[in-house]
Amino acid sequence: MTIQFSGLPSGLFTFLSDLANNNNREWFAANKERYRACVMEPISEFICAMAPRLDKISEHYVADPRPHGGSMFRIYRDARFSKNKRPYKENVGCHFRHAAGKDAHAPGFYLHIEPNNVFFGVGIWQPPNSVLDLIRTAIIEQPEQWKKIITNKTIKSRFEAVKGDGLKKAPRGYDPNHIYIEDLKRKTYFLTQSVDQSFALTPQFITEVERAFKAGNPLVAFITKAMSLPY
Repeated sequence: MTIQFSGLPSGLFTFLSDLANNNNREWFAANKERYRACVMEPISEFICAMAPRLDKISEHYVADPRPHGGSMFRIYRDARFSKNKRPYKENVGCHFRHAAGKDAHAPGFYLHIEPNNVFFGVGIWQPPNSVLDLIRTAIIEQPEQWKKIITNKTIKSRFEAVKGDGLKKAPRGYDPNHIYIEDLKRKTYFLTQSVDQSFALTPQFITEVERAFKAGNPLVAFITKAMSLPY
């Protein structure tokens, strides 16, 4: 059953802008109810509306609307090992990850909401080396399947190309002259699409997100199967 979605509220972006200008615990404590009303509640509604759409793509990927432990990332930053000590993230992220995934490094579908920076996409972000080896091995053992993904017309027209930070040299044990060496160097495999902030305020936004997730589905399927996870 399709759940109605009328667009994200403009107050969500206003809150994030205000937070960027007042990123401290005192301000956030005084505006916590506003955070719940402007950010947590509408994002949870988006996730609920996304659930049946995501289920059509793969029943093994989860849209969990819980504000804690669900698909929405926590607003709190872990600043223990960072020079940036600002306590709160100035964006909202949703990660619809595989049911077997435990954290942000699992394969999945992603939505990023930030003033003047709205994008969504699919793939896997900085997985551990053991998972990278599985993906790299799959590229080597299934070159024709990988070629279908990177030459896919729908993927190229919507996302341009598979992206992600990579190593400067070939990873140890891999042929530096391999036809897909640039992909084998990657530490992240992602397809992303940006849209104007104003579009996120419209009912059509969730349909565009769904279309992007479907378009990028071949990459997610390839990664999932490389990890020997059900898809």
